[in-house]
Amino acid sequence: MGWPLRMFEPNQIVFGTVRCLHGRLLLRPSARTNDVLGGVLARAVRKFGVELFAFAFASNHLHLLVRAPRGNLPQFMQYLLSNISKKVGALVDWRGSFWERRYSAEPVLDEEALLARVRYILSHGAKEGLVRNCEEWPGLSCVPDLRGRPPRQFSWFDWSQRWQARSGKGVPDRFDQRFVAKETLELSPLPLSRFSRPSAWRRFLKRTLKAVNRQARREHPRVLGRTGVLAQDPHHRPERPKRSRRPWCHAATARLRAQFREQYLAFRAAFSEASARWRRGDLSAVFPEYAFRPFLRPRGLPLAA
Repeated sequence: MGWPLRMFEPNQIVFGTVRCLHGRLLLRPSARTNDVLGGVLARAVRKFGVELFAFAFASNHLHLLVRAPRGNLPQFMQYLLSNISKKVGALVDWRGSFWERRYSAEPVLDEEALLARVRYILSHGAKEGLVRNCEEWPGLSCVPDLRGRPPRQFSWFDWSQRWQARSGKGVPDRFDQRFVAKETLELSPLPLSRFSRPSAWRRFLKRTLKAVNRQARREHPRVLGRTGVLAQDPHHRPERPKRSRRPWCHAATARLRAQFREQYLAFRAAFSEASARWRRGDLSAVFPEYAFRPFLRPRGLPLAA
């Protein structure tokens, strides 16, 4: 079965998720891993001009709440995930595939669904019974940023400069401090009128964190703890990693979900019709808005054997 078609509207906020291969703990928190992840994320946000509203890195997956006004979300995700796989993979001595499957990115259709996604991201670490409350999660997350901490700086390791500095003695270490550039990670404020006043946002965040931690204590009387999380083997493969179907979208009402489903099915039908014409050689086929046209081989370029 092929991958589902992408339909990205530039002004649509999306909830992105991707998991490590086999559910392994390749993103297990550490001071160096958090610094590398923060550097890659900050550079990707700045380079592609996306709006990052919230994020969380668990030990074996990540979540992002983002919007790409330039319509370049795929380029942003490709840059982010490829650099994470290379740099964090080098940290944990992992070669080969890093991610289990293509990332998912579901649109968030209304205000209540957006706040529910924020709450879900904030709950990581506590809701799984790993730490007592979400503020104790040792991995990289947006909790400090949303609570008003000044923008944090992280390390971007420029491997191009490292390669250029090679000599007869070989290539310098991948994480040589000579090739570090500092990147500042800045979050965009949620585009909700109810939070136009900072005091309203602080009240919401305080209530949300309190509710998340209270529910976590009720469901998990005992937790692994911060020390236990940091001591986990990043190559560990869970026996039964959690699996769930990708939702069509995130919305607070069934009506909105049904409307989106109809819109997407119409998009898919229009794309299939245009694609069939394209494959028959009709390059005038009109693809639906927000679709990615198939690649056109330049004239004179021979086909691969």
